[in-house]
Amino acid sequence: MNREIRPDGLAAPASAYAHGVLSVGAARMVHTSGVVPARSDGTVPDDLADQADLVWENITTILAAAGMVVADIVSVTTYVVAGNDLAVVMAARDRALDGHLAASTLVTVPELARPVWKVEIAVVAAA
Repeated sequence: MNREIRPDGLAAPASAYAHGVLSVGAARMVHTSGVVPARSDGTVPDDLADQADLVWENITTILAAAGMVVADIVSVTTYVVAGNDLAVVMAARDRALDGHLAASTLVTVPELARPVWKVEIAVVAAA
């Protein structure tokens, strides 16, 4: 139902993502807000890698509540506070997606809504 689009004539993606994803016959879609690195008790880890992993855990929880899995993700938009190691955030994405390719955008920003947050991710999933 979700199929990667990799047209001839375009350079290969710069990392583990798809240029585009076509969703045909999707019965359900989930659009998340920006998911932040807060645990259920509101605490936030200090380490960027821990924050990125927690965001993906939170995304997985949201998807599960809709009866979906990470393989249903068609688009990822990641916001990282400038000056942080983007490779760490991309590695967390790659681990979470486990080989699944989605359209992906990574943006550096001067800050997020709360100073303790270093990363925030929004996804769109279709099933």
